[in-house]
Amino acid sequence: MPETPSHVRSQQSSRFGAPRFLAVVVLLSAAAAMVGGFRGMALAPRTPPTLLPTVTGDTPVSATPIPTADASPTGTPTPAGPLPIGIVAGHWGYDSGAVCDGWLEEVDVNLSIAWRVVSTLRAMAYETDLLEEFDPRLEDYRARALVSIHADACTVPYATGFKVARVADSVVPEVEDLLVDCLISRYQARTGLAFHEWSITPDMTHYHTFYEIDPGTPAAIIEVGFMAADRDILLNRQSLVAQGIVDGIMCFLNGEEP
Repeated sequence: MPETPSHVRSQQSSRFGAPRFLAVVVLLSAAAAMVGGFRGMALAPRTPPTLLPTVTGDTPVSATPIPTADASPTGTPTPAGPLPIGIVAGHWGYDSGAVCDGWLEEVDVNLSIAWRVVSTLRAMAYETDLLEEFDPRLEDYRARALVSIHADACTVPYATGFKVARVADSVVPEVEDLLVDCLISRYQARTGLAFHEWSITPDMTHYHTFYEIDPGTPAAIIEVGFMAADRDILLNRQSLVAQGIVDGIMCFLNGEEP
């Protein structure tokens, strides 16, 4: 191949050297941005996501200020102490729970609603724990109240409504009855769903978590609705569902009349 004259080489260098230099700079900048992005991802805190779709009207529940002292179930003012509120996302960390139509898993419904409940209570300055189904922290767990959130199966397509229950052999029956009654009245008022009392099963009244926590911790389990007939509210109005649970817990902590 004949050698390129020196003056031509000089012209080629001036024509193509700058673009090549700029391309290298662009590539290096892109690489640096990617590295920085990966570092940012590694440091970003991980929180439970909203796993289910929400509609435009499903706005976050509003937080309201709490008083400096709450009324206990006995009516005696009790200052906000170190005990938290416990919220169990049913089946989370264990299995899928009920599955409908091959894609809708109960655990996703439970976790999404539970996270909204926890977020709202924390915004109201209540220390609140989000717990898994078989969370190690549940052993002898002490709390101001504990509520385990579940959703009902879709095996009966026309069934609608919610259920609330406490442990059958409670050591503090009057206290836990107040928690159950508060959840029933406030959840029904907020969501408009009917109380499906006749379908409460031993799986609810002998729920395993009741026997793991401290016996003096007031606890209840709520089935927030059926994943067939109540699917719309469970998927698209989760903030409303969560607010109904929060209302029930506040009713209990404030010693209100259910």
